[in-house]
Amino acid sequence: MKNLYKLPARIDHIAIAVMDLEEALFLYQGLLGFELVQKREIKGEFSGMHSAELSAHGFNIVLIQGVDENSQVSQYVKQYGPGVQHIAIEVEDMDKLVSTLENKGMEFATKIINGKNLMQIFTKRNPNCGMMIEFIKKQQIDSRFEKNNIQDLFQQLEASGAY
Repeated sequence: MKNLYKLPARIDHIAIAVMDLEEALFLYQGLLGFELVQKREIKGEFSGMHSAELSAHGFNIVLIQGVDENSQVSQYVKQYGPGVQHIAIEVEDMDKLVSTLENKGMEFATKIINGKNLMQIFTKRNPNCGMMIEFIKKQQIDSRFEKNNIQDLFQQLEASGAY
C-alpha cells in the first residue's frame, strides 16, 4: 500500500456507470475475461440500480446501471455521461483520514457506513470532473460488498439528492 496523508492506501475498485449492463458485461466478462463475482439490484425509496461486481487478478470493477430515469445512476449518466462514476480507495485508518480531509475542506456526501466487515464514506461529487471518491476500510483482505452497506449508501444519497 502507498500512503495518502502518511496513511496506507490503495485503489480498491472503480465503479463505472453504464447505459446497458448486459452489453457492458459482454465487454468486461466476455471479451476482457473479468470474472463475474456477483450481480445485485438495489432499491431506494424512489429509485434503484442494477450492479455487477467483476474481478481480475485483484482488480475490481463495479458496473452500475439505473433502473429508471429517477435513479441516481441515470441522473449521473444524464449529467456527466457513462463512465467512471467513482474510485474507491482502501484505507487502514478511516477516522484519521476523514478528520484530515475535513480539516482540509473536503465535504462528504455520506456519513461513515459501517457494515460487518466493511466501512465506507463517499465525498461529494466534484462538479468539474463528475468524480466522487469512496474511502473504504475492510476488516479482512477478501471482504466483499455487503448488501446492507450498499442499501444504506443508496438511501443516504437519495435522501441528500446526491448522485
